[in-house]
Amino acid sequence: MTLAKFTSIYFVFVGILIGIVAVLPVLFPNVQILAPNFWLLFGFIAGITYIAYVLVDLGLKRNPQVGIMAIMGSITVKMIFCMAFVLIYSIKVKENGLLFILNFFSLYLLFIVFEMYCLLRNLRHQNLK
Repeated sequence: MTLAKFTSIYFVFVGILIGIVAVLPVLFPNVQILAPNFWLLFGFIAGITYIAYVLVDLGLKRNPQVGIMAIMGSITVKMIFCMAFVLIYSIKVKENGLLFILNFFSLYLLFIVFEMYCLLRNLRHQNLK
């Protein structure tokens, strides 16, 4: 999958997630579903996911033999940055921690599943060559 194709699919995915998040408060008006700074969290995870994919794509193009190590490195770096974000955010902002953690992990898992799907499609195409 080319970077341009990933970018277009990625923006569609992000748009769908934004649509779902925008509809949730309308569907459940009496329940606080989103953390107060949810969009900051969303933007951070979306941005770090895109950056991680671009770095893996560059690594795969440079040396396809180390593709798995590039993917694992990307996942590790993404996880470290996300955990650092959670630490800094929880120190700076005093709010409902359970709601923030639920929002964080739901977004993190959605984006990591999407990224892994796209990366594994790249590896599948390499095996066919």
